[in-house]
Amino acid sequence: MSEILARVGYNGVAVEEPVRPEAPHLVKAYLVHDHVARIRVRQVRDALGHLQAFGLGPIGDIVVREIKEEAWLETWKASFKPIRIGAFLVRPTWSEADPGDAIVLSLDPGMAFGTGLHPTTQACLRALSRIDIAGKRVADVGTGSAILAIACAKRGAREVVAVDIDEVAVTEATKNVARSAVRVDLGAGSAADLKGPFDVIVANIVAAVLQKIAPDLAAHVAPGGRLVVAGIVATEEDETRAAFEAHGLHGVGRDQEGDWVSLELTR
Repeated sequence: MSEILARVGYNGVAVEEPVRPEAPHLVKAYLVHDHVARIRVRQVRDALGHLQAFGLGPIGDIVVREIKEEAWLETWKASFKPIRIGAFLVRPTWSEADPGDAIVLSLDPGMAFGTGLHPTTQACLRALSRIDIAGKRVADVGTGSAILAIACAKRGAREVVAVDIDEVAVTEATKNVARSAVRVDLGAGSAADLKGPFDVIVANIVAAVLQKIAPDLAAHVAPGGRLVVAGIVATEEDETRAAFEAHGLHGVGRDQEGDWVSLELTR
């Protein structure tokens, strides 16, 4: 179903997994409402009809509805509220919330990950509030919206390098860095592309990727430096920790919110 909808959808599809095992999955695709939209919908109906012949299981009726872009944008904006996390106040660009004594992180996440609302991002911001960043050389691997890189720059880091393998993320991150009026060396890449040792490295990705790039991350942690890794589901914590311990790092801190765990390691 995803493959069929991806033929007509803009930038792929979205799959919503059910909360209850017996409930159905929901596959969504977004189409531009133009003169060929009806034709595309008919093509999807026909293809799904052919899919029934393979006996893969029940397929529900296709539902089509029009989404007003302005209404969607205002709804999304209304859900993105300013939030205090450690030393930081994360707020959208359209907010004028009083920061008080907090360091303001004002950004428009666009299509990139990292609004400050997800538990993994919050865990990293709490860690960056505790760690002494001032005057340090810092790297943000998998920067997304660059929220963590900007946080380090605003806390007085001497140099901030941020990389991401997603070109869309780099584009959005560049906009957010410019809007925040800080200096961040942004580029496409991953941990293997870092040059030299860093006093602090933060990587908010997912456990499987963290385990894969553990040798590269560990290799760039300066003696006595700190590595903060997040995006780890609790059931993957031991395996992820072991991947870094195998390369000479050991844990000095841990944070957990719900099922999400972050680790702070040093050499």
